[in-house]
Amino acid sequence: NNKVALITGAGRAGGLGEAMALRLAAEGCKVVITDIGKARGAQMPATAVGTDEDMSKVASAIRAAGGECTAMALDVLEESQVQAVVEATVARYGGLDILVNNAGIGYLMKPIVEMSVAEFDAVLGVNLRGAFITTKYAAMQMIAQGRGGRIVNIASQAAKSGFPFASAYCSSKHGMVGLTRVSAIELGRHAITVNAICPNHVTTGLGAWQNEY
Repeated sequence: NNKVALITGAGRAGGLGEAMALRLAAEGCKVVITDIGKARGAQMPATAVGTDEDMSKVASAIRAAGGECTAMALDVLEESQVQAVVEATVARYGGLDILVNNAGIGYLMKPIVEMSVAEFDAVLGVNLRGAFITTKYAAMQMIAQGRGGRIVNIASQAAKSGFPFASAYCSSKHGMVGLTRVSAIELGRHAITVNAICPNHVTTGLGAWQNEY
C-alpha cells in the first residue's frame, strides 16, 4: 500500500505489463507504466509496441478501476530516458519502491542462418541491455532512499531451455537470469531484493502466434 511501482513494457492492452499494473494498483501501489510510445525501425513496428495512445488507454483503465497511474514514454535503450523517467517518477510520487523489467521483444523468431545481426542486436538490446539500464537507475534511487526495494525481472521458460528459431530470445533471457543473480548479490545489502519470474507461454497479443506451434 502506497508503494511506488515502475513497470516497463506495460503499454499494450491485454499484455503482461497491463495485468501486472492492474494488480499492483489494486494492491494500493502508485503505478507508473511505460512503453516506447512509437515505432522504432523495422525491428519495432507500430504493431508490436505500446504507442502513446495505447498507454493512455491502459492508464485510463487502471484509474477507472480505482487505481493511481501515470503513463510515460520510455525507450529502454536510451540511458538518458531511463534516468529521466526514474527522476520524473520520484518527482511525482516521492520515491520508487518497485521496478518490474517487463519490456521485451519476443516476436523476432528466425533460424540462426536467416536472422540478421540487426535483429539479434534488437532483441538483446531491449531484453537484456534495457533491463540492465533500468535496474541501474532504479537501484541508485532505492539505495539513496535507504528503505530497500524490489526489482522483478520477467524472464521466461526460454531462460532455462533452448527452442528452435529463438537464438536471440533465449540468449537474452538466459542473460537476464545472470543479471538477476548478480544484482541480487550486489543489492541485497541495501535491502533490495532482485528476482526473476520465468513464465511459460502466455497468450497475449504479442504471444498468440506461439499457439500455432
